[in-house]
Amino acid sequence: MTATDRATELVQIAALAASDKLATDIIAYDVSEQLVITDAFLLCSAPNDRQVRAIVDEIEERLAKAGAKPVRREGEREGRWVLLDYIDVVVHVQHSEERVFYALERLWKDCPQIELPEAVTAAAAQASRGRL
Repeated sequence: MTATDRATELVQIAALAASDKLATDIIAYDVSEQLVITDAFLLCSAPNDRQVRAIVDEIEERLAKAGAKPVRREGEREGRWVLLDYIDVVVHVQHSEERVFYALERLWKDCPQIELPEAVTAAAAQASRGRL
C-alpha cells in the first residue's frame, strides 16, 4: 500500500506553501506501510517561533483552498513544534533546534520519500548555496 493520490496532493500543496514562507529542510515520507493512522508526513523547519507560525498559517490557508481542514492542531501556543493533522497527512513544522533534537527523519528513514515539487527542491538548493 502506498500513500493515496489525495495525500500526495496535500503534501505537494503544503510543501509549496512552506517553501514560499522560507521553511528549510522540507521532506515528505510515505508512512502508509508503517502507520494505519496516516499516509504521509511532511517535515519542515524554521529558525524562529514567528516563522514557524507564518509557515503553519500559510500551509493551513493553502490546504483550506484545496478543501482540507485539519482535524487537530497542536503546539501552536509555544511555536516551537506545530503539528497539523489532516488525517491523510500530518505536517510537522519545527523550530530548527527541535528538528535537530527530535530527529524525526531518523525514525522514518526506511520509509519512501515523496517527491516534492521542483520549486521546493530548487528553493532548497538555492538556500544551501547561500549558506556556503
